[in-house]
Amino acid sequence: MLAKVGSAAVYGIDAFLVDVEVDIQKGMTHFSLVGLPDAAVKESMDRVHAAIRNTGFRFPMDRVTVNLAPADVRKEGPIYDLPIALGMLAATDQAKIDRLDDYVIVGELSLDGGVRPISGALPMALAAKEADKRAIILPAANASEAAVVEDLEAYPVETLFEAIELLENDLMAEPAKPNLSPEDLQQPKYGEDFADVRGQEHVKRALEVAAAGGHNVLMVGPPGAGKTMLARRLPGIMPPLLLGEALEVTKLYSVSGLMPARHSLITTRPYRSPHHTVSAAGLAGGGTIPRPGEISLAHHGVLFLDELPEFRRDALEVLRQPMEDGELTISRAAMAVKYPARFMLVAAMNPCPCGYFADPLRKCNCSPVQIHRYLLRISGPLLDRIDIHIEVPRVPHEDLMSRAEGEPSTRVRQRVMQARQRQTQRFDGLGLHCNAQMTSKMLRAFCPVDAQVESLLRAAIDQFGLSARAYDRILKLSRTIADLDGSDDLAIPHVAEAVQYRSLDRKLWA
Repeated sequence: MLAKVGSAAVYGIDAFLVDVEVDIQKGMTHFSLVGLPDAAVKESMDRVHAAIRNTGFRFPMDRVTVNLAPADVRKEGPIYDLPIALGMLAATDQAKIDRLDDYVIVGELSLDGGVRPISGALPMALAAKEADKRAIILPAANASEAAVVEDLEAYPVETLFEAIELLENDLMAEPAKPNLSPEDLQQPKYGEDFADVRGQEHVKRALEVAAAGGHNVLMVGPPGAGKTMLARRLPGIMPPLLLGEALEVTKLYSVSGLMPARHSLITTRPYRSPHHTVSAAGLAGGGTIPRPGEISLAHHGVLFLDELPEFRRDALEVLRQPMEDGELTISRAAMAVKYPARFMLVAAMNPCPCGYFADPLRKCNCSPVQIHRYLLRISGPLLDRIDIHIEVPRVPHEDLMSRAEGEPSTRVRQRVMQARQRQTQRFDGLGLHCNAQMTSKMLRAFCPVDAQVESLLRAAIDQFGLSARAYDRILKLSRTIADLDGSDDLAIPHVAEAVQYRSLDRKLWA
């Protein structure tokens, strides 16, 4: 007897459909699994055997062949346990189920017949919808995630027996509903607020500019100045995720196995803060079967690198290409996978190894040679790709003791959203979302300067020795500052503030 069951597999952050073909013939007991399965798939025979018997059914002691088609693409993970078990029961007439290939069925089986959670439920549901499948049947812990996909019913199951009953009764149960409301996207909830930060008004202003234009930031200051505290509050002033952006972020977390159980959608901007011992592969992603790294997991959010010079040089250089292109390609002998990586880099560092260079209250114990070597751990090309360089000094005692409330994140976010709205109208039809994504050609179209502004820019280039890339960054920053000011034209105050954000690197690294 032959049974065909519809299933799916993940490739990158997308999914494609897989046909699980189960053929059972009389003969010597043998189990054969073909179709480029990995080790986890090959082990499914033992899990399926125990699950079928512990559910009260008979495991076929005949010649069993299971084919995962298409056979030229590697299959990974335990997600085929449930479709293989259903195919065996249908092929031996123990379950009266017709047209199993009308559904997408995924799930890992435990030895007692329970259905365990899987990774990649959202992209599989999207693939099922594109293929006009009738429904997707998957573990109960992943059903809310798949239920986000419109015009596709997602049915949760917790046991193999429950899946059989569901299919034999022609899906008479209630499909899962997404545990999501419109307010979750429009008014995301962040636990940390800018109102908690005392002092550092100029740094808050720099982060507001960064959030408004999608610019990268480097904060330099002594220990305890509040660099990490400020960085953690940056996602709270960024615009809420659009539905398409939220789906992209959720797909990344879903295929990585990081999606919280019974959650439908990630509605807040990601914030990733890897330790400085992270490897280049940990940042970029990789492995025999590629998985997203920290760079991609920060997509549409913030990648915070604390103690920037302490990171390995090869790890830092991995950042350069995705910072420019907004995507990351991981190549292997058998495949090449692309992951989105449009993130805001926020880095923090001390001005010297001990952290107190130029501090008015504590003496620096570092020699000029030590300071020079410390700063040279960050390459010039990487510095050029960071738009805003801001000094974060020690907070005065008067500010620390003040009882005055700071400006809340919600109010700052409103100004940022207004600036982003101007950018959305400006880039209508161009596929851009913020000023930081402008190309050199677009700068000439959207950032015209008059004679006075041009004179100021020329003086800044001569004084600070700015590169061509740094010049472009100043124009992008000026455009964002003008958007926050509600101005269509670039004026001298806008450009002067932008130049100020590019002066610290020349002050230290010169």
